[in-house]
Amino acid sequence: MATAEFGQAVRRWRDRLSPETAGLPAGGQRRAAGLRREELALLAGISVDYVTRLEQGRASHPSPQVVEALARALRLSATERAHLFRLAGLAPPGPEAVPTHLTPGVQRLLDRLTGTPVAVYDAAWTLLVANPPYAALMGDPSGWRGHQRNGVWRHFLGPGTRARHTPESLRAFETALVADLRAATARYPTDQRLQRLIAELRAHSDPFAALWDSGAVGRHDAARKTIDHPHVGAVTLDCDVLTVAGSDLRIMVYTAEPGTEDAERLALLTVLGTQSLGTQSLVG
Repeated sequence: MATAEFGQAVRRWRDRLSPETAGLPAGGQRRAAGLRREELALLAGISVDYVTRLEQGRASHPSPQVVEALARALRLSATERAHLFRLAGLAPPGPEAVPTHLTPGVQRLLDRLTGTPVAVYDAAWTLLVANPPYAALMGDPSGWRGHQRNGVWRHFLGPGTRARHTPESLRAFETALVADLRAATARYPTDQRLQRLIAELRAHSDPFAALWDSGAVGRHDAARKTIDHPHVGAVTLDCDVLTVAGSDLRIMVYTAEPGTEDAERLALLTVLGTQSLGTQSLVG
């Protein structure tokens, strides 16, 4: 059970974080330099009412997902994040769990790539953060919960993505996804959330089960992908996946060759998307 100190800590860390540091505009009159509750709620993907009740000690059982989202939105260090989990009456995620903490360096990278579609995934391909251009390109993930946020689950059991595939590229992509999950289970063999994900995929997706049982081995390589966007049409982009050493995060970045029609379409959909999504990051 969360203590009153949990709400006090959230308020204290909210007060110290400026909108600019959090990637938000600082417009309008502000009584304090820190974030407003509304801004923290947007960044964390939870309601303003829930943030208010947490800060006032009227909500005493925040889930690990909520605590993780608050820690990410507040840009807490690893030590501060562990402290927030303990104040919530929860055990901080240990080294045996798939890491989900965004390092300060990764967060600063996101801050600087405001015009480029970027998303950060954990080692099991669960979406942690998607910036507004990425959401404009691939669809708004802010309402996704649980396994809906996992790219492997969405591919094999969910609606898939807007990316086109040939039969050959689809086979390579699926093989790489399954190989990544297999590698993640070797590094984090006691992570229960990862085990539940794999069990559900094996039980409900014959293609996944066949690849898993075959011991398929593959890897993600840089590629050119065509995204079928509902408003601007087909956009062909370079897709690079960067791995962050030490934190096991995957940063997916989409870029267009300058001066091309694809670059113009990417710029247009980014403007259209960010107008409707606002300037906040979309986090789980």
